[in-house]
Amino acid sequence: MKKYVCNLCGYIYDPAIGDPDNGVAAGTAFAALPEDWVCPDCGAGLEDFEPAE
Repeated sequence: MKKYVCNLCGYIYDPAIGDPDNGVAAGTAFAALPEDWVCPDCGAGLEDFEPAE
């Protein structure tokens, strides 16, 4: 699964890890994140992420 990076702060969402502190289980693809999920570091929305190189 592809990693995604926040364009505002550089946080990298890694689907292998998920975001357990915010209720996202490991193995959750970026496309499967809830619409209201935000970057845990800066609060940016899904639209502020792009695929990591």
